[in-house]
Amino acid sequence: MVVFVYGTLTEGDRVATVLGDDADSEFVGRATLEGLHRVDGRYPTLVPGGSVDGRLLAVDDAGLERLDRYEGVEAELYVRVAVPVTGAAGTASERCWVYVGEPDQLGVDATWPGEGALRDRVRTHVSRSDAVVRNHE
Repeated sequence: MVVFVYGTLTEGDRVATVLGDDADSEFVGRATLEGLHRVDGRYPTLVPGGSVDGRLLAVDDAGLERLDRYEGVEAELYVRVAVPVTGAAGTASERCWVYVGEPDQLGVDATWPGEGALRDRVRTHVSRSDAVVRNHE
């Protein structure tokens, strides 16, 4: 599976530290996430609108579990959401995972539309928007 990374996980050394030496992972290209943009707080996160450049990181199931722990998914610091990926031809070919942080916990002055848990608001917004990861490879 593929994860769009846009912060500290764009660095190979950080990925190696988080995933460990036995991880089956590799960067598979550069990409742009359209429909969400990066804001910086204690850690980077995404909010509606704009775009952000990043990298696509291929991981196995164990790697995705390690990324979830690193991003604090269980503690609800970040949520993981699926976003469509388009290739050079511009057609949706697959989905990739994207991590979105809780603005209040990260010290970011931003809000997500809707009510309820961040997980639900992010998933609803992404499913109703034109958010897409454009693979540059």
